[in-house]
Amino acid sequence: MWAADRMLSAAHIHSHSTDMKRTLISILIAAISILPMMGQQSFDKAKVVSPEIDADGRVTFRLYQPKAITAQVVGDFDAKPCDMVQDENGVWTYTTDVLPGELYNYWFVVNGVKQLDLSNAYMCRDVSTWFNLFIVPKGRAADYMAADVPHGDVSKVWYDSPSLARNRRMTVYTPAGYAESKKTKYPVLYLLHGSGGDEDAWMTLGRASVILDNLIAAGKAKPMIVVMPNGHVDTDATAGDWGFGMYQPTSGLRGIPHPDPKTDMAGSFKDIQNYVESHYRVLKGAANTAICGLSMGGGHTFSISSQNPGMFGYIALFSAAIPVGNRYEGSLIDRMEEHPEVKEGIDKMFAAKPLYEIYIGEKDFLYEMNAQYRQYLDGKGYKYVYIESEGGHIWRNWRIYLDEFAQKIFK
Repeated sequence: MWAADRMLSAAHIHSHSTDMKRTLISILIAAISILPMMGQQSFDKAKVVSPEIDADGRVTFRLYQPKAITAQVVGDFDAKPCDMVQDENGVWTYTTDVLPGELYNYWFVVNGVKQLDLSNAYMCRDVSTWFNLFIVPKGRAADYMAADVPHGDVSKVWYDSPSLARNRRMTVYTPAGYAESKKTKYPVLYLLHGSGGDEDAWMTLGRASVILDNLIAAGKAKPMIVVMPNGHVDTDATAGDWGFGMYQPTSGLRGIPHPDPKTDMAGSFKDIQNYVESHYRVLKGAANTAICGLSMGGGHTFSISSQNPGMFGYIALFSAAIPVGNRYEGSLIDRMEEHPEVKEGIDKMFAAKPLYEIYIGEKDFLYEMNAQYRQYLDGKGYKYVYIESEGGHIWRNWRIYLDEFAQKIFK
């Protein structure tokens, strides 16, 4: 009897256990089926399109921050921060007026704290600052967008700089067909960045390879090699890409000593040119050699071209910070009077009759310095092209300047 009771009890326990397992499995299946719905509901609330660009050029920014108190969008499309408005789903929104075709940058400020738009995968670093990018695809901005055209190659190359006693890095663009042609030689444009940049600046913010690809494909520019060196002689490459470690990038000097404190970009430029002419198929001579640069790079262009008269057939200064006697401050005319060797170099350079262009924005903080330089050139009767644009000391202008200058050279 006892044995029979035990068997019945065991059977009851087994049956109860089976029922419990079935119940648990049913609960788990129900939970699993609900989770995607819950996740999808949460995802739908958080999923926003930002930025959204209308056909007419209006741009809408969206940010999902349901607990935020304030939110703004800050960008180079407006002179002031733009207040965003929150809807019932916790999404903050701001829509611009119609914007001209251009590449723009922006970021959000939430409760007074800067943050990037994580809905937008397009981001870029300028010195130590990160921001998002978008393009309104109208007019000239088409030159800044990758198109279905033959593309050139972009290389990061290390070259020996005897003047600075170390190896340094630069970026080199070769046009579509360069690798296949084997024997064809090309003219060379040396493209210089500003004080906040490095050998990556013209590729990222300047869109140089995209601009050149599109212009060359359209027959608006000659196929050319473009050399973008690092203009800071106290660094070897962009931050984190050389032996000094992962330091915080700055706009000024990094404080790394080089053998001769007087050796600047102009003094070490021949190292760059020697490497290019010995490692690439280049057409030599002034008719096949151009140089231009922005801000500090415009100053380097001024120094390199005046210290090497006859080397360049095409020269352009973009918003140039013009150094005389290794100084930028004070009256340019007074500084040139103190350094007659600079004036002598300018005289010899213009005697070679290059295409010489000066570009600057009407609100650029270096406007007066460039006006003084033009005053000197006018007094000497030298022929040059002057192009004044809207705006100030910004990449929006420098991309335009490159676009225009590239169409005039080697023709």
